[in-house]
Amino acid sequence: MKKVLLPLLQYGFFLGLGIFLVWWSLHEIPDSEWSKFKTSLQSARYWLIIPVFFLLTTSHVLRTLRWKLLMEPMGYRPSFLNSFFAVMIGYLANLAVPRLGEVLKCTLLSRYEKVPVERVLGTIVAERAFDVISLLAVFLLALLVQFDVVTGSYANITGMQGNTDKTGGWGGWIGLLVILLLGAWLAWVFYTGRGKALLQKIAGLLRGAGEGLISAGKIKQRKLFFFYTVAIWVLYIGGTWMGFYATAGTDQLGIQVAVSGLAFASIGMIITPGGIGAYAFLLALVVEQNGVDYAMGVANGTLQWFAQVLIVVLVGGICLLALPIYNKKRQHENSGSHPAENTIA
Repeated sequence: MKKVLLPLLQYGFFLGLGIFLVWWSLHEIPDSEWSKFKTSLQSARYWLIIPVFFLLTTSHVLRTLRWKLLMEPMGYRPSFLNSFFAVMIGYLANLAVPRLGEVLKCTLLSRYEKVPVERVLGTIVAERAFDVISLLAVFLLALLVQFDVVTGSYANITGMQGNTDKTGGWGGWIGLLVILLLGAWLAWVFYTGRGKALLQKIAGLLRGAGEGLISAGKIKQRKLFFFYTVAIWVLYIGGTWMGFYATAGTDQLGIQVAVSGLAFASIGMIITPGGIGAYAFLLALVVEQNGVDYAMGVANGTLQWFAQVLIVVLVGGICLLALPIYNKKRQHENSGSHPAENTIA
C-alpha cells in the first residue's frame, strides 16, 4: 500500500505545484493587460507548429541515435525503430507520471530486443548526466549573451528583486520550505529504520550510473555522440526561437532570448509533470526581462508548452500503436529463419 501511496503523493504534489503555477501565471497578469493576453492567443500563427513539429521530432530521432551509441559498448544493437518507439512512448508516459517513461522505455526495449533492463538503465542515467551537463552549458551560454536577463530572471524567481518580482517576495520562503520538508523527510526515513533500504537503492542507482558512464567512455564514435548532443540542443533552441514568431510582441525576439528562455523553461519541464504551469511561467519571466509585456510572455509560453505536449501526444500515440504492429511483422518475416542478432558478435 505504501509503495503505491508514496508515488501518488509525490505525483500529486508536483502536479499541484504545476496547477498552482498555472493559476499564479494568470493571476499576475494585470486586469489592464488581459486583452493583450487574449489577443496574442487569438491572433497567433498556429501554422508554425508544423516547422516546430519537424524540429522537435528530429531532436527525438537524434536522441534515439545517441542512445543506440551508448548501448553499443555493452554489446547491444537494437533496431532504430524499436528504440525510437521506446523513446517516444517514454515521453508520452512522462506526461502522466514523471520518470515513469525512463523505466518504461527500458522495459519495452527489453521485451522486443531482448536487452536486459538493468543494463539499459545504466545508459539512461548516463544520458541524464549528459543532459545536465548540456543544460549547464546552455545556462553558461545564456549568461554570456544575456547576463542581465539571466540574473534578473533568477532574482524574480527567488524573490530578491523587491516589488517587481512575480513571486511577490515568496520565492525565498518557498525555497526554504522545500529544504525544510526535504530535511524532515530524510529524518523520518532514518528514524523509522528505512535508511538502510534507501542507501541500498542509492547504491544500486550509482552502480547503474557507473556502468552507464563507463559505457559512455567506451564509445567508439565519440565525435558522432558529441555531434548528436550539440545538435539536439541546437534544435531545442531553434524550436524556441521559432515559437517566438507565433505571437505578437514576442515575434521580434532574437535567438539570444531563445537561449535564455530555453535555459529557464527546461527547469520548468523538470519540476512539474510535463512542465505544466512552470514552463510558461519561467519563459514569461525571461521574455519580460527582454522588454515584452508579461501577459504576452505568458501567452507565448503557454502556446509553446502546448505545442510540445501536442507533438509528444501525436508522435508518442502513433508509436504506441505502431510498436506491436511493427514487431509482429518483424517476427513474421523472421519466422522460419534465424532471428536477427541484436548483439555485437
